[in-house]
Amino acid sequence: MCRWIAYSGAPVLLSQVLFQPEHSLIDQSLHSRMGVETTNGDGFGIGWYPQDTDTADPAVLRGVGPAWNDRNLQEVAHHTRSGLFFGHIRASTGTAVQQSNCHPFRSGRWLWMHNGMISEFRRIRRDLALAVDPALYSDIEGSTDSEVMFFLALTFGLPDDPPGAVARMAGLVETTARSHGIPHPLQMTVAVTDGEHVWAFRYSSEGRSRSLYVSTKVDALRALHPDVSFLRELSDETRLVVSEPLGDLPGAWNEVPESSYGVVQPGGGVLHRFRPESTEGAGARG
Repeated sequence: MCRWIAYSGAPVLLSQVLFQPEHSLIDQSLHSRMGVETTNGDGFGIGWYPQDTDTADPAVLRGVGPAWNDRNLQEVAHHTRSGLFFGHIRASTGTAVQQSNCHPFRSGRWLWMHNGMISEFRRIRRDLALAVDPALYSDIEGSTDSEVMFFLALTFGLPDDPPGAVARMAGLVETTARSHGIPHPLQMTVAVTDGEHVWAFRYSSEGRSRSLYVSTKVDALRALHPDVSFLRELSDETRLVVSEPLGDLPGAWNEVPESSYGVVQPGGGVLHRFRPESTEGAGARG
């Protein structure tokens, strides 16, 4: 499986979040506590929205080596500041270790990353790929289930209705897999962003999803830990969504409930139930 982190808030150097915490994402690439594998060394990726530029599209850096010793990642993270970024470390579930299979995936201003799998993906890959909007299909670069999930969500209207699009994607995966006799096909924690909002989903067909946590509101953390200087540097709206906590600060991390999704946005976050939806009559959307 994989580990990932989504950051939204006051612009910070990427290294402050990716490298500096006690159990940072980079530490998790070697010493994951909650993942299926302890080591996540099959590539990495970061995607960020640059500050003080005219472009609204995100930048992406991906590599096929392990994150813990990649000098380019260190160089970029120590010199890049952003108020919204994704970080992902990969443990392959069977597809090739190559740049095009590393998260996050990008389409226009959208970023997508995933931890989990579609069970027996090779058996149903063709059926799922045929459901992707033909206008989008040529943009698929790699061979992962995660990227196909992204392009299915785009097909089902991600820019207009992210929760609905992800629910329709999940519904199609489950319907298709079960028609092939695969009983519990989908395992996912997904983060997707348009550069302003972050949507995070936790769901599995068997109701035993991979771990996912969201940080406590910064003002509440300052009240709990007035001596922690780092908290004074963050805006009140700063939130992190992570596969596993970045440290052991009491009260800092809250488990995202099973079968739910949250929205991190200016003014606060909200949490909702998540259920796959039928795709009957839900054709490709703009």
